[in-house]
This record gives sequence, C-alpha cells and structure tokens, in this order.
Amino acid sequence: MRPVLWLASVSTMHEHPDDLDEQQLRAALAEWGDIAAQLDYTAVGFGDHHWTVTAADGQRRFVTVADLDHKEHCGHGVSGRDGVRRGLHRAMDTAAVLGTASGLDFVVAPLPTHEGATVVPLGQRYAVSVFPFTSGEAGFFGETLPPQDRTQVIEMLAALHGTTPPESTPEIPADIPGRHRLEQALDSTDVAWSGGPYAEPAREQLAEHAEAVRAKLADLDRLTETAARPEAGLVVTHGEPHAGNLLHSGGRQLLVDWDTVGLAPPERDLWLVAAEPQDLDTYAQLTGRKPDPSAMALFSLRWALSDLVEFVDWFGRPHAETDDTEQAWEGFTDTLAELSG
Repeated sequence: MRPVLWLASVSTMHEHPDDLDEQQLRAALAEWGDIAAQLDYTAVGFGDHHWTVTAADGQRRFVTVADLDHKEHCGHGVSGRDGVRRGLHRAMDTAAVLGTASGLDFVVAPLPTHEGATVVPLGQRYAVSVFPFTSGEAGFFGETLPPQDRTQVIEMLAALHGTTPPESTPEIPADIPGRHRLEQALDSTDVAWSGGPYAEPAREQLAEHAEAVRAKLADLDRLTETAARPEAGLVVTHGEPHAGNLLHSGGRQLLVDWDTVGLAPPERDLWLVAAEPQDLDTYAQLTGRKPDPSAMALFSLRWALSDLVEFVDWFGRPHAETDDTEQAWEGFTDTLAELSG
C-alpha cells in the first residue's frame, strides 16, 4: 500500500512553494516537539502543500501547510487571510474533537501541539497542521465506489451527522464563498486580464461561458429558496467525503481532509456519495431522515460554482506556467464545460 493522507478535488501540487522556507517550517513544527529530523515534500492534494516528516526515533507524521490564499473555497463564510485562518482553526479544532468521539474512529484528526493548538501560523500566507501518518490506499476524485464501500461511507456519514456538534463547528452558508469576485470577473470580461500566461485565456473562456455561469448563479439562488432549511436541523458535515478523501487501511475506510467540516444539511455530504437510490434509502433507514433532492442539487451546484471562484482567483493573481497552473487550467475549463452542459 502507498502511504497517502490527502487527495483533493482536482489533482496534486507538484511545485514546492518558492516563498516557503523549510527552516521556518521546522521552527513551526517545533511546536509539536522534535518530530522533524527529516522532511520529505509529498506531492498530494491541491491548493495546499504536504510533507512527510520523520523524527530521530523513526516515527513519521504527515504535515499539511495550508495556503490561505487558496482556502476560501472551504466555505466557512470568511474571507481574507485572517478570516480564512480563523475558519481553518475552527475546522481543525472541530476535527480534533470529532476524532475523540465515540463511534467516529474513522476520523483522521489533527494532532495538538504541546499547547493544545491544531494550527500554527507560518508567516502571513501559510498555516501548519500535523496528522498521524497512516499507510493505506487512497481513492481519487470522481471515482464511483462499489456498493459495499458506498454503504460503509453512508454508515460513517450517518454516525457523523448524528454526533453532537463541537462548539467550534462553523456553520456553512448556502451561498458560495467569494461570489462577489466571480460576479466582478463576469462583469470585466471586456477588459484585458494580466498576471500570468493563463490570465487572458481565462478571461476569454469566462466570457464565452458567461451567460451559462450567470444562469447557474440564478439557479443557485432559486434552489437556496426552495430547498428549505431542514426541520430536523443542521448536522455536522464533512463537506468533501468523495473517494479522494477516503483512505483504505487495514480493511476499513478512514476519512481525511477535514478543513471543510461544518454545520449544514446532510445533503452537503450525500450528493458526493450516493450513486443509486438505494444509497439514500440506506441513509434514511439509518437516520430516519429522508434526503431532499432539491438540497442534493443545491450542494452539487454550489460545489461547481465554488470551484469556479477558486480558479478565477487563481488566474486573476500573478502566476507562472507550472505543472500546478496547468492542472488548475484543466480544472477551470472542465468546470466551465460542466456548468454550460
């Protein structure tokens, strides 16, 4: 089995960040003790950066360095680096509590520092969290799980949704984070974009699909109104329980990547897992709560539009032609095609 703890919705981050000094990273990791005799950059996930660290005694841990400029898509209703950092703190604190909850042994939770923190600042742009190193086989985004695995994930989600929310759990707004920036970009497609090799191509692509994107934003607003707030209340949701965030280890599945955890209707998770009506029937039998098709549609559309905001931000900022920006471009064009289909 290959040791993996993080695969996000698009692909992997191949490029070591030029503005991140590993000596600074070592200093931040010292908050967890002497755990980083050796640092190995690990190209997994998208938007964040990851290392495997090995202590002098051979014990390994998995390190995530969150890029706050690419975290607003987590959807906690915050913006700016300081707001995103606060949202990340709340999410990781929530995951840490969930990791100790009875019946939630599938949660791969962050390890606390000596002072009990789950996130440590690393300069202005980055923040560090440390996780246990777990060997296993990770899936990939877009993979359809076999029925037996889907049932297991549905059971995990039913347990998660039934747990008492930790005090730190943020509430997830129905609208997409950064919507105003997407609307501004749609309104400025007649003005040249600058900042890197993909800026102008991104403007041209957005201009071509602008009518379809505006229509989807209107659909999102209608769905937000028609998918009424559930009478049973909001539940603790993971946010991204797709196959890429599942780790098959020791005959069971573990759920990683908790930075999007938050209070929301259960359909926020279910639309990513349910491939057949039976999957939703299983959830209803376990919880006594019948999933709402309108809410399923809402969160599916919210996902695509949130991705679009992230890609528009990516190509609106200064950028170079790298493997990572090439993969972001593929994600951008695929998302536009999906929204226009």
